[in-house]
Amino acid sequence: MLDAAILAVFPAALLVAAWSDVTSFIIPNAVSLTLLGAFPLAVLLLGLPSDALAWHAGLGALVLVISMVLFALGAFGGGDAKLVAAAALWLGPEALAWFVMVTAFAGGALAMTLLMFRRFPLPASLAERAWVLRLHNGKNGIPYGLAIAVGGITAFAQTPWIALAGHGAG
Repeated sequence: MLDAAILAVFPAALLVAAWSDVTSFIIPNAVSLTLLGAFPLAVLLLGLPSDALAWHAGLGALVLVISMVLFALGAFGGGDAKLVAAAALWLGPEALAWFVMVTAFAGGALAMTLLMFRRFPLPASLAERAWVLRLHNGKNGIPYGLAIAVGGITAFAQTPWIALAGHGAG
């Protein structure tokens, strides 16, 4: 039971980030901090081997550096940079390539969908919703937290967490 609860933190945090980004173009720091804080607890409860822990931590740090460079270049928002690094920490080497590929594909699909959505006037019923107006406004960027969530949730099954939860004491 406890195994499932700690593992639920990852997809739940990504869903919160996606919803927040879509509705406000903000990924709260609390989401990335929750992932960062829950990771050591998951390691303790599920017994991630120390060599795997080193790989997870190293990849999380590397992705943070890369994403901060992308942020500095204006290609990523700050919340996106922190979220992608926190997700990489959880996903580790087994799922990182899949995560990056699916996130990029989902981001491209999201961008194309928003570009088409922004070409047409909003129906009056949707124009009353502030978050829909923000999405429709071409001056706003892309809520990439949604793409990160799609990539992270689809990649999660490739991590050792699922197998560890099946063998845990929880």
